[in-house]
Amino acid sequence: MAYRLASAGKKVVVLEFGGSDAGPLIQMPGALSYPMNMPLYDWGYQSEPEPHLGGRKLACPRGKVIGGSSSINGMVYVRGHARDFDTWAEMGADGWSYADVLPYYKRMENWDPRGHGGDPDWRGSDGPLHVTRGKRDNPLVHAFVEAGRQAGYQVTKDYNGEQQEGFGPMEQTTYQGQRWSAAKAYLRPAQKTGNCQVVRGLARKVIIQDGRAVGVEYSVGQQIKTIHASAEVIIAASAINSPKLLMLSGIGPAAHLAEHGIDVIADRPGVGQNLQDHLELYIQMAASQPVSLFKYWNLFGKAWVGLQWMLFKSGPGASNQFESAAFIRSHAGVEYPDIQYHFLPIAVRYDGQAAAEGHGFQAHVGPMRSPSRGQVTLRSADPAAAPKIQFNYMAHEKDWSDFRNCIRLTREIFGQDAFKPFVKHEIQPGADVQTDDELNDFIREHVESAYHPCGTCKMGRATDPMAVVDPECRVIGVDSLRVADSSIFPQITNGNLNGPSIMVGEKASDHILYQNTCPPSNQLPWIHPNWKSEQR
Repeated sequence: MAYRLASAGKKVVVLEFGGSDAGPLIQMPGALSYPMNMPLYDWGYQSEPEPHLGGRKLACPRGKVIGGSSSINGMVYVRGHARDFDTWAEMGADGWSYADVLPYYKRMENWDPRGHGGDPDWRGSDGPLHVTRGKRDNPLVHAFVEAGRQAGYQVTKDYNGEQQEGFGPMEQTTYQGQRWSAAKAYLRPAQKTGNCQVVRGLARKVIIQDGRAVGVEYSVGQQIKTIHASAEVIIAASAINSPKLLMLSGIGPAAHLAEHGIDVIADRPGVGQNLQDHLELYIQMAASQPVSLFKYWNLFGKAWVGLQWMLFKSGPGASNQFESAAFIRSHAGVEYPDIQYHFLPIAVRYDGQAAAEGHGFQAHVGPMRSPSRGQVTLRSADPAAAPKIQFNYMAHEKDWSDFRNCIRLTREIFGQDAFKPFVKHEIQPGADVQTDDELNDFIREHVESAYHPCGTCKMGRATDPMAVVDPECRVIGVDSLRVADSSIFPQITNGNLNGPSIMVGEKASDHILYQNTCPPSNQLPWIHPNWKSEQR
């Protein structure tokens, strides 16, 4: 938004609490597990004890740095499925169907089709956001796609093109071996226009006078300052911090605000509600050959990877190593994919803990459309206090049956001939974990967030009492105030959320400028012709 507005001649101030995104731990794609575990770059949020996961608190990383979460994320690029956005429109987000959003994806992408075998007619080639693919030079990466084909699934040349469903290459927001964040793609070009200024500070509340947003109160250390807005205030602080900031400003559930002594300006009960996320499991296999990335999992190996990257921006550090993916349907009768796979040629956790087994590989797998919903609420009226985050994960029986199905389908894929030369044995869940109860115990103990929170400032029609913003991203009940980030998603989209979040910023900028530079598309996505009767 800063880039599009500044390029149109508008004066923009971007208020950011975090510091610089310089440094190899952010810029080297292969180092992705580090910044999301560092207090310097991450707000360090955790969920409240999750009642359906034995009271576990799950991590909820959010970027506290220039570029936001696009500077600490896994750099996986997924648009979401066409039907996700058609569902948004059906839920009241008028003008946000797939036909409406596809042109904005094209506008934002800088995708080079040479050598990719992708869908150039469905992609953008001159936008700010570089989208690339890794070298895919590890045999395990190809074995995953071939195993999917052998198991009877589709193979797709481009899951961000006409056909999401199937196994194929995974895409990433990297360029010339470096992370390509929203800061690189948009913020720095915005600053170069001379119309965009970045101000450091902690947003305390939106200043609202006579029902209109006129500025933002923020703090720098112990000093409280204000920024006055001549036109609009736009909140883009994440599905966690955007509802927090609205509530601190007096916009939210009236009773909850009153509990914290906050004057109610607009009683919007949907603020902080409708919280959604993707959960995933790591299905890990020990490798019978030394073909995984484990050979670099030692002091010398990491030094060698770092040196290659520092000198040449090449080698394993130049990729996030998520280079194969899949989107499949869990059952016949499901119209479009509801399970996502990331494949990784090493057995390792996001916190950097490698399996004791040595060489191995893993599939990250999880359902896409959980019926469970959580909430973000205030812990106190102190702007520096972390909000309370209750995802309410696994609250429905469907969540459990979906995850058991994910495990069994993954075992079938790893059992195909393509993996025969590489499989030694299953690390986790482990061959002895088979019954529903045993699988449930494993899920309860090991399921992790995929870090895709959204939905807490739901977009919808003004007649919807739970809607927070209208289809032009305007906060209902307050003038000159908008929200534009993943918090406005009515329903979570398939896959990782960085791409759809940036698309929201692109489309919101047109609404703010009262222009329509991207008329709807007439391209129709691929849907399995026999989806009603076939699972693959």
